[in-house]
Amino acid sequence: MNRSILIVICDFLLVSLLAFTSVDINKTSHEGVPRQFNVNIATNQVENQQDLAAVMRLALEQERKDRDVLLSELAKTRAAADRQQALLTEREKQMQSVSQELQQKEQQVQGFQHELQQKELLTSQLAQTQSNLLQQYTAAQTNIQSLNQQLQSSSTEALLSKEKLAAMQAELKKQADQAAALQQQLGHLALSNQIVLTEKQRLAGQLQVAEAEKRMATDQVGRMQEEVKVERAEKAQLVEGVKTLAARSGQLAEQIQQAHPLAPNTIFNDFVTNRIRATIWAVRSGFLGTESSKRTETQTVLLTDGTNTVALCHVQDTPLSFGFPGTDWEGLTGALERDTTTIPIRSLWFYQLDPRVVFIPVTEAQARQLGGAAYRTSSDPYKFQDAVLIGAQEGYYGECSFQIDLTTPLYVKMDHNSIKGLFGKFNPSRGDLVFSRSGELLGIMANSTYCMMIKNFNPTATIQFAQDVRSQQTGETLARLYSLIARLPSKLQ
Repeated sequence: MNRSILIVICDFLLVSLLAFTSVDINKTSHEGVPRQFNVNIATNQVENQQDLAAVMRLALEQERKDRDVLLSELAKTRAAADRQQALLTEREKQMQSVSQELQQKEQQVQGFQHELQQKELLTSQLAQTQSNLLQQYTAAQTNIQSLNQQLQSSSTEALLSKEKLAAMQAELKKQADQAAALQQQLGHLALSNQIVLTEKQRLAGQLQVAEAEKRMATDQVGRMQEEVKVERAEKAQLVEGVKTLAARSGQLAEQIQQAHPLAPNTIFNDFVTNRIRATIWAVRSGFLGTESSKRTETQTVLLTDGTNTVALCHVQDTPLSFGFPGTDWEGLTGALERDTTTIPIRSLWFYQLDPRVVFIPVTEAQARQLGGAAYRTSSDPYKFQDAVLIGAQEGYYGECSFQIDLTTPLYVKMDHNSIKGLFGKFNPSRGDLVFSRSGELLGIMANSTYCMMIKNFNPTATIQFAQDVRSQQTGETLARLYSLIARLPSKLQ
């Protein structure tokens, strides 16, 4: 059901309640007698209670349907997120494979380039060798021509000796053989040069193919990276949607839980599960220099506002007491215990709105070390007409209705006529913890009739624990707090 409809229904019920409010006018006819008005809000009539129950049932049924729809949407969204995650994982694997292939292509291109450089160097060397051989061949041809000319000129000369002619013929043959060898070597060199050119062309073609494949792989990696970015953005949106649905589901579950009152037995069982034991020792000098000490022990729970965490109790459950003059204690020590875990108490806070309420601050690490659940303060203390009282000392608990007293807006008044004990000798007294039917901590009994509602953890005074606390002058602090309590109305003292 829409929240605005619930507000309209609550306004209608509030007007109905005011319409049935009665005013005591029995003594208005007597002169000199002051008029007395009943400021307590009357309980609902039977019909209004039935209407309210019907409306709440309809609202609860509608909220359950909405919760089923949200859970179905959450399941679908989670399935879509799982599919997106699987697809993203597969894309990342493909991208890694393409990246590895690209690295291999780059290595292959580098190898081809290195081999091509070597072939070009060999080609340059062969060209240089070919040039040298050509020069030698040209020189040999020139020598041959010169020798032929000399041979012709010698043959024409009749006086040329046979020995000189034979020598020239031998030299000519030698030069001819050398020219033939050079011609053959030049042919081999040309063949090698042709082979090198062919290999160079082949490597150039492979290099072009490898570079084309590298560009294709680079483009593919870029496309896959864009796809991964898009899929990651979609996944982030899905995750955000899942978180939103989960938050809405959690809020809906919390609203349903708050709208449905818990049984007193359930509330007491939760208290037994999460309770901790607070033990405090106080020491001071007694008569004639003797040492006087006092030890107290009480059961309590942890309370949190989301930022700070404290354990709370009544001042009467500690060795400290208000009075004038106050007691100057010389040493204060204490510990919080749960199961086998023990942590030391560092300080005490006295509640700003009522110093009789004592807070024992604990750190987040200490709260985790103690374990158990920390209670929340009641966000809507007037949602239910009754509450559950749990005795911190004697272990009793019971159900009790409470009333709103307009003269004490920070307190609620317990209706002793509606007390219903469930376990133990039920006799509500100061220091009892009061829980709302939604399982939240409503407050603590300031006396046997009025419950102090806990709104925040603001202290009006702080006492640090140590073996020597004389410098803190605890007597002055306790006397000042006593004066604050003395100024309260008598019904709250």
